[in-house]
Amino acid sequence: MKTKLKKDTKISDLRPEYNLKLHLKDGIRGKYSERYREGTNIVLLAPDVAEVFPTEESVNEALRLVIKLTKVRSKVKKNFN
Repeated sequence: MKTKLKKDTKISDLRPEYNLKLHLKDGIRGKYSERYREGTNIVLLAPDVAEVFPTEESVNEALRLVIKLTKVRSKVKKNFN
């Protein structure tokens, strides 16, 4: 049996049993933020770059190629000097 919502009740409102003020009254904002930042390395891509590299894997693959090319270039420089 489906329950009907009251006309004055918004669908996005939480139920009374989910009163966050009661459940989060002892919470400390940002308690774990420093620990989170230490274990995270987030880089924001410019919109034009994000269009070309839409996934994490594609970005990593491209950067690994740049690393390999840099190593090859430095080896070539050493051989010519």
